[in-house]
Amino acid sequence: MQNWIDIAYLIAACLFVVGIKGLTKPKTAVRGNLLAAAGMGVAAVVTLLNEHIVTYEIIIAGVIVGGLIGAVMAKKVQMTAMPQMIALLNGFGGGASFAVASAEFFRGSAGDTVSIIATGAAVLIGSVTLTGSLVAFAKLQELIDGKPMGFPGMKVVNAILLIGAIAGIGYLVVNPGNEAVFWGLVAAAAVLGLFLVLPIGGADMPVVIALLNSYSGVAASAAGFVMGNSALIITGSLVGASGLILTSIMCKAMNRSLTNVLFGVMAEAGEAMDEDEVYAGKVKSTSADEVAMLLETAQRVVIVPGFGLAMAQAQHAVRDLADTLEAAGIEVAYAIHPVAGRMPGHMNVLLAEAEVPYDQLKDMDAINPTFEQTDVAIVLGANDVTNPMAREDKGSPIYGMPILNVDKAKTVVVVKRSLSAGFAGLPNPLFAKDNTLMLFGDGKGAVLDITTALKEG
Repeated sequence: MQNWIDIAYLIAACLFVVGIKGLTKPKTAVRGNLLAAAGMGVAAVVTLLNEHIVTYEIIIAGVIVGGLIGAVMAKKVQMTAMPQMIALLNGFGGGASFAVASAEFFRGSAGDTVSIIATGAAVLIGSVTLTGSLVAFAKLQELIDGKPMGFPGMKVVNAILLIGAIAGIGYLVVNPGNEAVFWGLVAAAAVLGLFLVLPIGGADMPVVIALLNSYSGVAASAAGFVMGNSALIITGSLVGASGLILTSIMCKAMNRSLTNVLFGVMAEAGEAMDEDEVYAGKVKSTSADEVAMLLETAQRVVIVPGFGLAMAQAQHAVRDLADTLEAAGIEVAYAIHPVAGRMPGHMNVLLAEAEVPYDQLKDMDAINPTFEQTDVAIVLGANDVTNPMAREDKGSPIYGMPILNVDKAKTVVVVKRSLSAGFAGLPNPLFAKDNTLMLFGDGKGAVLDITTALKEG
């Protein structure tokens, strides 16, 4: 039986690898997702054949309760709330690894040095992931302030907590079974998770989500070593490695240091800017009819989606607008910033839902050189990723973050409910530039009005 279980785990691991490979291309992404899900299904079923499982009542109850909760969340949670949903799921993954490692510790099955170290690693990383993810969720859900939060000496405290946690693991290797030290390790790790994410501002939260995803994978892999489960080791390693690679890509996109992200040190706020100084007497509002007149004479239009598009669920309206423009012989492209919205790939998923042709989605490096040849750039709720302060203001907390250079287009139309700041809490000088027009209102309604005006014209 054990040989068959090992073979099944190997098949599951192969399905995971092939599935992840499929996710690298839009045409194979759905199939890749299904293959990875099938691999997880095989691993889950085979694990239930383990001879150490003596009762299935609790497992069946967990499957039913968890399945119902998952089904409700999948049905009810909007795409706009998906970033905080992912943060929460990362936390649950870390919490599950922590729970498994803790159960093995109190059962006394972690006797050799490798098992104790693996148990300590799973508890440490799992606890950090759990509490850190809860903070990320609270910030994204706006349950707490999204601005950086901390106190003097916080870095020193973090270092002490980390060293203390590692020392606790070392002590458990020498003196296995010491419950007081174990709970001290749990407490230090839980507080460390809080203190690592609290000082990170909302604008950098996409990077944090990717990193916490990596942490959850590493914690799962460590739990796999504790249980001697090869499938869990492989799966956790894949998630940990891919999450770290994604974090590195996100850091590059936002001009952030990976080392700083790992230790919870992000951009510090500069001197606060007065919105009146930025906007006073300089903002020009427009109407849907005026925007339609601009578009009628354009040859190239670039649509820049942001979190406002997600909030308004305007992706289908945007697709209709693009179809109308293309029918008139106007070239249309979409400018996608890596961290537009509140998580990596947020805009890609929304536009794919509206069946926007994937070849029209241009990443930042490809689209930026073309803005000077763009007649009209339509910005839909993208604030921080279009903020020229990232290029021009060295005192800004987002200085150095690569942005979409929409201000270089001949005309910029910003569709937004108000002049309110983005998630970074900063005013956007783009709104006050000479070539910018503000179309105030709901994103979906504004786009529909523009499309109607174009068709009637």
